[in-house]
Amino acid sequence: MASMDAIDRSEPDHSRPSSSMPPASSARTRPVPLCVDMDGTLLNTDSLIECFFALIKDWRVLFAMVGWLLKGKAHLKQQLALHARLDPTLLPYNTGLVTWLHEQKRLGRRLILATAADHIIADAVARHLGIFDEVIASDGLNNLRGSAKAEAIDRHLEGQPYAYAGNDFSDLEIWRHADSAVLVNAPKSVCKAAAEITHIEAHVDDRAPWTRALLKALRPHQWVKNVLVFVPIVTASALFDLSAWGDALLMFLAFCCTASAIYMINDLTDLASDRQHHRKRNRPFASGALPLYHGPILAPGLLLLGGSLAAAAGAFTVVVLYAVCSILYSFKLKSLALVDLFMLAALYTIRLFGGGEASGYPVSLWLLGFSSFVFLSLAIVKRVAELMALPPENGGKPAGRGYRAGDMDILRLMGVASSFTSCLVLALYVQSDLALGLNTMDALYWAIVPLMLFWQCRIWLATSRGKMHDDPIVFAAKDPVSWLVCGAVFAIVAIAHLPV
Repeated sequence: MASMDAIDRSEPDHSRPSSSMPPASSARTRPVPLCVDMDGTLLNTDSLIECFFALIKDWRVLFAMVGWLLKGKAHLKQQLALHARLDPTLLPYNTGLVTWLHEQKRLGRRLILATAADHIIADAVARHLGIFDEVIASDGLNNLRGSAKAEAIDRHLEGQPYAYAGNDFSDLEIWRHADSAVLVNAPKSVCKAAAEITHIEAHVDDRAPWTRALLKALRPHQWVKNVLVFVPIVTASALFDLSAWGDALLMFLAFCCTASAIYMINDLTDLASDRQHHRKRNRPFASGALPLYHGPILAPGLLLLGGSLAAAAGAFTVVVLYAVCSILYSFKLKSLALVDLFMLAALYTIRLFGGGEASGYPVSLWLLGFSSFVFLSLAIVKRVAELMALPPENGGKPAGRGYRAGDMDILRLMGVASSFTSCLVLALYVQSDLALGLNTMDALYWAIVPLMLFWQCRIWLATSRGKMHDDPIVFAAKDPVSWLVCGAVFAIVAIAHLPV
């Protein structure tokens, strides 16, 4: 919950002409006008970065940005705002500050939105909130940041005293001219510097430490998918090959780093659609819990680390293929019906290939056939779960997807068929000469077939009952029955290889 602590001025400020207007904390007269910054203050995000990532999927706009920037930053902001058309209802607002501003408005205070963002975005935000009397913003010619914003505010108010709400070092120039300051989620160094040049009227400090949000953005719970790199070792009956396990572990870490980087890129390019989703709106970037600039800094570093680990494991090209397919999926393919399902299944399968390449136990055609049908079924589970959780206001169509609510029946049919087909492939493999030639206890492998069929049927039953997480792998990682099935499968493999 936001904490708003008003701090009375302890001594008069002689750096500016005295004003007959008393401090804003006085209730006897109308307080001085309050100018409010937008990016990082009113909004828990940066509108310029929001515009950039809203347009990053359009390559024509990316090339045009170079020309816009050559005409000045103000022109760049205006063109990005024109093309991005951010929806003000979806932006993450600082709820503590907004609540306090409503109270100030009720007390009769004049509120002015003063921002370096372009007028197009600022006007839309002001209309949405309905509490601002005026807007001061960049206009395509003038970039109102720092001293330029201070001069614009002075001109607009004709030298009247005012208070200013801001959050970073660029606001110090405005606070030098302001009658008082409202500090909003400002670093301690900014708070200290502001206190030296003006009176601090109030603090808003309601943002949790970004380290927890950063960890959440990495999605460590999704790393369980990368356990697939160890499957080729198990299917090749090489359980005691420690060197293979070591190389597979490097590959596991490589996929973890690469996947986390892709998740960040995906979250940055899907801000608008995530904010329309009942659960995804709480993701760190979408909710504003993690500043957007962390993504462009961390994602390349994670990709580099993932590539280095994969190179050490001898499977660099596999990780590159995974990264390229994942980015294509994030930027375009996930909006194409059916194409997205086969790409999701391929991304799972690439993990198997990576494990086989690193460990030295290549993926067999039997494993490829079995896994392809299993992963296709799980991909369909993911889409069906999303459609079932679709709120009525979405009009029966999830944002950024190529499906409608009416597609659920045919998707269920395809998914269940894929599950049974995968178990048929597994049964044929167990019966094949390849499996029968492994050892004298091959008959035990037949027990894996009903276990796998039971597990997949249970996944689909949970989905039809609306209990499925958006990602079935995450659901399985938290499901005790899934752990029991997994344990039983490994026990069967181990027993089958005991010397007799």
